[in-house]
Amino acid sequence: MAPKMPESVLHRVESVLAKSHVQALRNLTVSRVGDSILIQGLVSSYYHKQLAQEAVRPIVEGVPLINSIKVHVN
Repeated sequence: MAPKMPESVLHRVESVLAKSHVQALRNLTVSRVGDSILIQGLVSSYYHKQLAQEAVRPIVEGVPLINSIKVHVN
């Protein structure tokens, strides 16, 4: 069973993405799904998808992370 997620974790994840130097990451949305964090949105590369996930990984501290970011390649 996953540990209960403090509300501050959600806000910290939102903050890290909102302050990113990558515009696409600032446009992602973060929400809570049960005891998990869900990040979603649209980026133009798999690199940005991975970058978003790795930017928030140290913050989630064992809380399950669902990366539902879609990649739109032109």
